[in-house]
Parts: sequence; structure tokens; C-alpha cells
Amino acid sequence: STQTIVTTMLCEIGTEHGFIALWVTMSILGLISMIILSSLLFYPYYVTPTFEKWQKKNNMTFPPPYMVKREIIHMCKGLSVATLCPAFTLMMSKWGRSQGYCGNTNLNSNVQPLLIQAVVIFIFTDLYEYAYHWLGHRYSFLWSIHRHHHKFFNPSPFAVIADEYLDQFVRTMPMVILPLLMPINMDLLFAIFATLFYGYGVYLHWGYESTILTAHNPIFNSAYHHYTHHAISAKGRPIYTGFFFKIWDHIFHTVNEGDCSCYQCRPKRSLQQWKETEKPDYSVLLSVNWWFTSGY
Repeated sequence: STQTIVTTMLCEIGTEHGFIALWVTMSILGLISMIILSSLLFYPYYVTPTFEKWQKKNNMTFPPPYMVKREIIHMCKGLSVATLCPAFTLMMSKWGRSQGYCGNTNLNSNVQPLLIQAVVIFIFTDLYEYAYHWLGHRYSFLWSIHRHHHKFFNPSPFAVIADEYLDQFVRTMPMVILPLLMPINMDLLFAIFATLFYGYGVYLHWGYESTILTAHNPIFNSAYHHYTHHAISAKGRPIYTGFFFKIWDHIFHTVNEGDCSCYQCRPKRSLQQWKETEKPDYSVLLSVNWWFTSGY
């Protein structure tokens, strides 16, 4: 598969050129994939929005270009540390210091089927993400770091990992922890983190709601829940700190007790409101001169 080819290539880079070369390569590949995935939603829903699409936008206003610029800058900061743990865990597997393995090379009789591994990766990482996110809103030290992500109260798809360095480093630590605890297929681990976790993160920061996965579905957090989190969560007030599954927010009582304001529950917006809503010119994001002269 393509993922196996990529992982094998990364293993060879780490083996022949070392950790730094592997980290740089993963950062470049990560930046390319993040720009593509985020742009796939940003262009049709922010650059070329329509009245019909806007009906399902969580916040009826659009973020100004300078805020999207800040998201992208913070995204690059977050990426620089988000690739440290993946690079390190791949090197650990090559050094024989973990139970991670590539392809079908693991001969350990305790290795679990890929489906079981996938379930473990999902549940462990989702609970880990919930717990760390909850702590980031509960304690002053961690909030002083995480609060920078909440500057983007009306986020775009570029805000997925628009975090400070420590936030992103801690959030990727399951990629090191899991292969230390049990045999883990590295192709599977990388595929889940690179596509599903970041891809779902793009959806959560989309800023729009979907008719396929509504806010009232019983299992998964939706873009509405994560927008609400950005809008009303603060220090000492963790609301909707879950990532994939709703169950953690319900178990630990971090749901919003107020009235639902999803597109199904709130009044329909009028054409007049649409006409009065400013549609920023995001084409400046493609201007090199603007990036260097517009300030931060």
C-alpha cells in the first residue's frame, strides 16, 4: 500500500541518515499534506461561500485574513514538534527499543490482529487526548499554554494544530507510548495519525456542520461541538474537550448544559443577514509580499 511504501521510505531515511534527517523529511511531508487537506475545505467554504453553505456555518462571520495567517503560522510551529514523536518512535523500532514493527516482519506470538490494534490505538489515543485537553482547561500552567489555541475562537480548517510547542509534543506522545506497551504495526499507527486523526481534526475545525454527521448523533463529536468548545471553553471551564467520541464528555460531565444552537435548532438565517456578512478577500494569503508586510 502507499502507506507501507511511505513508512518503508522513512525507515530507510532514518537508518541511513539519522534522526534529524527523518524529522525534517516528516515535517516537509506533514506540511504538504496539511496544506492540501485544510485547503480542500477552506477554498469552497471560505473563499467561495454561498448562502446555502453559510446556513450551516457555526459562526455567521468569517475570520479575517490576518487571523488565518496566524493559524497557519501556529500550524507550522505545532508541526515542528508534532513530528518529533513520530520520528523518534520509528527510530526506536529500528533500534529494537520498542515493540513497533513494519509490515509483517514481527514474529512475536503476542502480536494482535490489525483490527484489534486499530481499536486499541483509537480508544487509548482518544481518552489520552480528552484527558490532556481537560487538564489544559483545568490547571493554570497548562492553560497558559493551551489558551493560545483559543485565540482562534472562530477557527478555520488551518487551526487543527495551531498550538504551542508543548501542546503538540504531548499530544503526539501516544505514538511513542503505544509501541512501548505492545506490538504495534507502524504502518497502521502512522496511517491512523496521519490521515484519520488529522483529517478528523480538519473536520472539527471546519466551522460548518454536516447533514451526514449532525450535532445530535449519539456517538461522535461533530464540528458543532468543537466550535462550541472554541467559543465558550476557558480556564476552569472544560466544555466538549473530547476528540472523536462523545462518551468521555458525558462520563466526566463536560458537556454544554445550555440550549443547543446547531443549525437544526437555531432559527434559519435570512438572505439579508447573508448580504450584510463581510466576505473577506482571502486571495492575499497567496501574496508573498502581504505575508511579510501585513504584520502579525
